[in-house]
Amino acid sequence: MRTIRILSLLTVVASLASAQNAPAKKKSSDPKTPKPADTVLAKFFESETPITATFTLNVGRIRGDKNADTAPWRDATLTYAGDSGATVRVPVKVKTRGIWRLKNCQMPPIRLNFANDSTKKTVFHGLDKPKLVNNCRDEDAYEQYVLQEFQLYRIYRLITPASHAVRLLRLSYADSASKKVLYTRYAFIEEEPAMLAARNHASLTKIKGAGPGDLEPLHGVTAGVFQYMIGNTDWAVSALHNVELIQVPTGDYWPVVYDFDFSGAVNARYATVDPRLRIRTVRERLYRGYCVTDPSIYQQVYSLFNEKKDAIYALYRDPLGKLLKPDVVDETLKYFDEFYKVINEPRLAKANIMEACMGKR
Repeated sequence: MRTIRILSLLTVVASLASAQNAPAKKKSSDPKTPKPADTVLAKFFESETPITATFTLNVGRIRGDKNADTAPWRDATLTYAGDSGATVRVPVKVKTRGIWRLKNCQMPPIRLNFANDSTKKTVFHGLDKPKLVNNCRDEDAYEQYVLQEFQLYRIYRLITPASHAVRLLRLSYADSASKKVLYTRYAFIEEEPAMLAARNHASLTKIKGAGPGDLEPLHGVTAGVFQYMIGNTDWAVSALHNVELIQVPTGDYWPVVYDFDFSGAVNARYATVDPRLRIRTVRERLYRGYCVTDPSIYQQVYSLFNEKKDAIYALYRDPLGKLLKPDVVDETLKYFDEFYKVINEPRLAKANIMEACMGKR
């Protein structure tokens, strides 16, 4: 039996020992109809209006923190104009995070740490330690990558509540050492895993080793098909690489995928594919979702993506989508057209998804 199931069983046994009268939770007998999630978001993510702010930090020091495990929390501030027009100043701690971008970017990826008492009556109230997804370099192309990835999070939110909410910021980066504003670029804050799990009435698990039989089939295929849609192979459920696992009250595990900058839909100039895979560029799609035994699950997922197609494409015509350059929008939608051709042609869907799945039993 897989490690994830053994540890889950031990957790249940321990709970029963402390509360013998409590009923044991049973795994859902119908994976096609998982319990619906509560889609209420933290107030910060209720609005899609970008926040214009100045982010002041010691840029030299944060650039020097190349080891995310040992990097210290450093002082910074976020300032913005409040509803009355007065400047609101929010102190925040920051530290570096990530792997590739941490080592290769002029501005490394950052995690924010808000103190609850300092955010009261501010737009950032309710946030704890969210990720800030910021530009790698002060260049238009890299800002477009941020906006492209932001769009992919918005798409995933249309598909499933088991996805991270995001909110855009227009940040001016000010160096506290030189007292100069370096540049102004778009960035976004990503919903924290614990918040995502809570609104899905779920718990976050850090257990690695999940295989095909561990995931609730519908959500497992949904995540896999989404990654196929955007051309992302930079993820692995078993290793929890760019994947989180949440366990819902039924006992089922749902995968939550994130970090899409290496996807074909973004097509960043720095993005590469694992040399062990049978593709050469990120624009080539390769399905890396787990197999499921019930073929109707795939059809349900294809129907879901077809149902959401108009809403997905509309994201590229709304005010946030129009922040992307027209040629980027055109290229992205053509890329999605190729995906829809695959899932709506049974022969192609079978060959590229159903027969390409991982972990066949």
